Amino acid sequence: MTKIKQLGPGLLLCLALAVPCWLLGKAFPIVGGPVFAILAGMVVTIFYRSKASTQAGIAYTSKKILQYAVILLGFGLNLSEIAKVGATSLPIIVSTISTSLIVSFVLYHLLNMPANISTLIGVGSSICGGSAIAATAPVIGADDEEIAQSISVIFLFNILAALIFPTLGGVLGLSNEGFGLFAGTAVNDTSSVTAAASAWDGIHPGANTLDQATIVKLTRTLAIIPITLVLAIWRTAKVKRAGGVQESSFSLKKVFPFFIIFFVLASVITTAATSAGVPASVFHPFKELSKFFIIMAMAAIGLNTDLVKLIRTGGKPILMGLCCWLAIAAVSLGMQHVLGIW
Repeated sequence: MTKIKQLGPGLLLCLALAVPCWLLGKAFPIVGGPVFAILAGMVVTIFYRSKASTQAGIAYTSKKILQYAVILLGFGLNLSEIAKVGATSLPIIVSTISTSLIVSFVLYHLLNMPANISTLIGVGSSICGGSAIAATAPVIGADDEEIAQSISVIFLFNILAALIFPTLGGVLGLSNEGFGLFAGTAVNDTSSVTAAASAWDGIHPGANTLDQATIVKLTRTLAIIPITLVLAIWRTAKVKRAGGVQESSFSLKKVFPFFIIFFVLASVITTAATSAGVPASVFHPFKELSKFFIIMAMAAIGLNTDLVKLIRTGGKPILMGLCCWLAIAAVSLGMQHVLGIW
């Protein structure tokens, strides 16, 4: 009861913001519920500074609920289906992910940017936008303003990709398969991949690129696992070295992302169950709950974010996001040309 009293007000505030943002995300998928939520939280903060009674629940939502969302995200991954269809896109996926991470690392040094923001933009651009940021943020210890900054950058280029890429693909003469690969590897977030592929299908009746683009995108999502684990090992080593931390005082539990293990377990359960004949629709509620939890967490992050400061410091992150976005698009198209797909 004590914990409920402590966390309840903040959880209810995040929930009250999340519900309308979830509905808005359904109505405007090109923007998405998480973006509406983070904006709503920042706007509310202008007029209402979170009090002590709500702060504990807000902090819990932005950290723990976010981790629960990532775990539930695993129920949307059927590993056997991804292995069958996504394997052909693997060289392009590896190339685009590597490109984004390298570009963000180089610009981190050239622009003298904060390490956490650089990591989140690089990972968000290369893997799966907000979901990758949600998984990576707890691993590297990113604060709410860093998460908000990164999500905002990813959102900007999601919108541009969804609007520009279908027309660009037509101008370049991409085949239906080629555009499915392009959308699945060069667009950041799943919702924007869906929007871009749906727009292409609308322009090219019978193309059916949506399914292919979605599976390619889900294959990219699997990269969350190795990247977060590598970051966790790196952070673990860094924490152990910092300040002469003794082995006896070091806590692996505090720095290792054990929630990623549960994410993998959820994927394995989904794969095993569907292989045994369980309808994939059984797992749909878990996927929807994951999306809602991410929206709740983004509302909490917005409530802890200074909008004025975010705008004032946004130039370098936007430049990094632009460079990652352009580099990924160029490499995706270039690899298709090399592989003879385009």
